[in-house]
Amino acid sequence: MEHIKIFDKTFRPYISHEEIIEAIDRVAAKMNEDFKGTADIPVILCVLNGSIIFTAELMQRLDFQCELASIKLSSYSGTKSTGCVQTAMGLTCDIKGRKVIVIEDIVDTGNTIVRLDSILREAGAAEITICTLLFKPDSYDKDIHIDYIAKEIPNDFIVGFGLDYDGLGRGLKEIYVIDEN
Repeated sequence: MEHIKIFDKTFRPYISHEEIIEAIDRVAAKMNEDFKGTADIPVILCVLNGSIIFTAELMQRLDFQCELASIKLSSYSGTKSTGCVQTAMGLTCDIKGRKVIVIEDIVDTGNTIVRLDSILREAGAAEITICTLLFKPDSYDKDIHIDYIAKEIPNDFIVGFGLDYDGLGRGLKEIYVIDEN
């Protein structure tokens, strides 16, 4: 893996594709264990756009029946969170009385998780479970529990495997971190 340039920023290799897949395998195994034999068919809620690739990889590994839905929220401008979470597209299915498994690409400040929790409770979700590919524990200061974490990372700006910098970089198989040097 070599350095890449997106707009005005340079990124260096950070997490290999193999390491990402191993982390997804671990999370899927734990979810399969926890949801084995569940009578209620849960809704897998893909948080667009960043979680598309993670959601697809994860769903291929799940042994239990589930329905796929999506929602689109945004809170980033460039490399920084704006602190304000906007709903760009609402829920694509009725979740009233249903178990919902939220699939996030990354949880850092937790502002999106708090907003999602509020939206899902207002829509009548019976149970909310949070699953994220990447988690930044140094940035997260919310009370909502993150149930499934594929990988913890420091508070660095990253791109690849669904994560973007101003719309670009999502299709990279690996994850790259911003190179400040």
